[in-house]
Amino acid sequence: MMFSSEKRRSRWTVVVALAAAASLAAAPAVSASATTPSAAPARSSSGHPPPGVQAALDQVVAAGAPGAIALVRMGDRTYRFSSGYGNLAPLTPIRVGELSRIGGVTKSYTATVVLQLVGKRVLKLNDTVEKWLPGVFPNGEGITIRQLLNHTSGIFDYVQDDRVFAPYLGGDLTLPFDPREGVRIAAEHDPLFAPGTGWSYSNTNYLLLAMIVEKATGHSIGSELRSRIFKPLGLDHTSYPTTSEIRGSYIHGYWTIFGPEPTDFTPLSPTLLGAAGAILASADDVARFYRALLRGRLLKPGVLKAMQTIDPVADEPPGAIDAGIPGGGWGLGLLRETFPCGEAWGHDSEIPGYTTAAWNSKDGTRQVVVVVNMDGFPHDHPVPTAMRNVLAKAYCGS
Repeated sequence: MMFSSEKRRSRWTVVVALAAAASLAAAPAVSASATTPSAAPARSSSGHPPPGVQAALDQVVAAGAPGAIALVRMGDRTYRFSSGYGNLAPLTPIRVGELSRIGGVTKSYTATVVLQLVGKRVLKLNDTVEKWLPGVFPNGEGITIRQLLNHTSGIFDYVQDDRVFAPYLGGDLTLPFDPREGVRIAAEHDPLFAPGTGWSYSNTNYLLLAMIVEKATGHSIGSELRSRIFKPLGLDHTSYPTTSEIRGSYIHGYWTIFGPEPTDFTPLSPTLLGAAGAILASADDVARFYRALLRGRLLKPGVLKAMQTIDPVADEPPGAIDAGIPGGGWGLGLLRETFPCGEAWGHDSEIPGYTTAAWNSKDGTRQVVVVVNMDGFPHDHPVPTAMRNVLAKAYCGS
């Protein structure tokens, strides 16, 4: 199975033609919306949900996705929308409060742990891979932590190697994956470019960052995520799982890789992506994380500024566009996007079964989190087109 290596972001776009399942396109939409107060200072006193979001979300399902949810936060109010199904067997309406695999959005969390260590002077952005992981990666002396964080390292993305995904496509979805094997496989490939001279999204970067964190702290990356982010922020519906088991109510994720009928890929082992994409979370928890991050609760001001600094070679990088909104640039684990109403900060993701986007104003007072429980569509397919419309309406409020 081949995966495209020319990506703007996360990315598992399969080089096969994917068709929307007819049974899904015909499925009735299940919609709900509600408002609940939140604790942040108000930006808007209208109290009205952003117009058109529910209709736009229904269109995602009509285009062929099993289900979709959207969480929109405007000032002191949070609005929740849902459409379609979170499980196809048996048919079960999707719910905003359920857990989902957020994939590449995990990178913002991993980057935050790294940057906290930078803020405490345990690590430096210009530290090399070789300094912390001697002999682990070729040319490690020429690759810095900063370049790992913003994908300017030139390192091959291990998931693009057919050997990585072969056992999972063969049906062994719960097979544990050793991140060191991902690094070893990536090291077998020539660099894509000299470090710092180009941009290419690579999950390998974040496996290496996790290994550096573990070397620097003596603790696993999962332990560091829990102690530095999950527990302090009260993210009770967020975890860094190391097995396929999910406790609690969750959204099933589907992929049409084997034909027009969707296959449930929910059990795909989170170890396959690890620190690059393993986190399981609710939409509310994702919004709470980014709100805390952008308001300075997790990083020192100078470090947060560095996180939001775009390297010239990572500013609107070249490559095939996936399901996301075109026009942005890469900071350190944080992506800047251009919306019709202005810039937004966050991350998005496509992994087998789930397409996720989380975008926020720079001060965290305006937020949108959207999850669609199907993946693998080309950029101009009706599903990602409809998802982009949801994001624009939800973020811009029109």
